[in-house]
Amino acid sequence: MDKRITLVTGASQGIGRAAALDLIRAGHHIIALARSKKALETLDDEARALGGSMTLIPFDLKDAAAFEPLGHAIAEKFGRLDGLLANAGLLGHIGPLQAGGERQFNDVIEVNLSANWRLIRVLDPLLRRSDSPRAVFVTSSVAANPRAFWGPYQASKAGLEALVQAWAQENAQMPLRVNIFDPGGTRTGMRADAFPGEDPMTLPTPEHVAAHITPLLEPTETRTGAVIKARALLT
Repeated sequence: MDKRITLVTGASQGIGRAAALDLIRAGHHIIALARSKKALETLDDEARALGGSMTLIPFDLKDAAAFEPLGHAIAEKFGRLDGLLANAGLLGHIGPLQAGGERQFNDVIEVNLSANWRLIRVLDPLLRRSDSPRAVFVTSSVAANPRAFWGPYQASKAGLEALVQAWAQENAQMPLRVNIFDPGGTRTGMRADAFPGEDPMTLPTPEHVAAHITPLLEPTETRTGAVIKARALLT
């Protein structure tokens, strides 16, 4: 395939959906991962309307056993991977640490941290087959500026940033460029769950934010280990 092949997690809604479609416009072939098959099919219809193409994979990031088969399937079908947008995230319980259940805590860590380590593990060999591999991981401002009642979520994002920085430094002399993207407040369902009293019309849309992700997955991006804040780009 002569198009760039880019995998997007959480591709069925919010920033992931907007980014997948923006990447389609930029000429990428998207491997779209999300839990909902129906939502993925709707996304595929939109991609086709834009003249693009997608590979749809219903996928639960909490299923640790599913990652190795994912890597094998991509290797068999495409032979390489050019881009990774690790966007999927789980907000989990917002409240006092002692009030959250163990399952809720573990789910947040699984989706926001462990799943991304598993993606790195299985996709690294495929990215190394690309001439210009690029990876972007979506974080949150609470990783660097923790606040009360956000314990599990901000712990998972802080861990994610540390993990990604390690991978970036390990590959600093290689073609792989690995960066972290902080979208800031965005008009998404997760944001509405976190701040139910906020006026969503005061926030940028996922489409506005996603437009700043696409360049990070192009061969022209030379930074690695950077934390890129959408707020600085949107002002």
